[in-house]
Amino acid sequence: MPPPYAGPRAAVWQHRTVSSVEHAQVAVALSRWRPTPARLAQLLLGLWIFGVGEALLVGSDLGNSPWTVFGQGFAEQTGLSVGVATIVVSVIVLCAWIPLRQRPGLGTILNAILIGVAIDATLAVLPSHLPLGVRWALVPTGIALVAIGSGFYLTSRLGPGPRDGLMTGLHRLTGRSLRLVRVCLELSVVVAGYALGGTVGPGTLAFALLIGPGVQFFVHRLGGTDTGSL
Repeated sequence: MPPPYAGPRAAVWQHRTVSSVEHAQVAVALSRWRPTPARLAQLLLGLWIFGVGEALLVGSDLGNSPWTVFGQGFAEQTGLSVGVATIVVSVIVLCAWIPLRQRPGLGTILNAILIGVAIDATLAVLPSHLPLGVRWALVPTGIALVAIGSGFYLTSRLGPGPRDGLMTGLHRLTGRSLRLVRVCLELSVVVAGYALGGTVGPGTLAFALLIGPGVQFFVHRLGGTDTGSL
């Protein structure tokens, strides 16, 4: 509401209001890089759980999450491990943030690195040639872990992951809904990843159907309310 006066005093009031908003924005930006120990631990735990869940989907050989389909396909073509390929893809996606003017946080950088490390570490200890029944069990387990991990890292509020930031940046640039932008992005990476040799299957479909409600549930359970970045 504007002040009940005009002239120089109104200008001063408006300047102070703008300055307070700018200070608040700067404080939010700094908080993404200066977490409390509890928030940092929550972020690291969430990212590691997320990576373990992605690895279980890869180990099931019944279909990966959309971005891991692409990461695995990229790994097939380059000779990299799935985890290292995931890190490389994350860095490439972060480069796309530059023209979109997205602001990263500590969580953004750690997301780009730690999930790939967790994928490779889990795949290194996961037995190969698992029975079909066990592989089917890995699908819901992996999806649940990705949802739990997402809940932890999103509610730490230390910056969106590379893919989340790409989605929200394109949403702001194009004016299209977040849902439409996400669907288009994920369909694109699934098609490209499959063409490169990534695994698409019932696990991919199950992930697409269940991950949204799963993440929302755990974000709310962990005390968060903003699921716009999902």
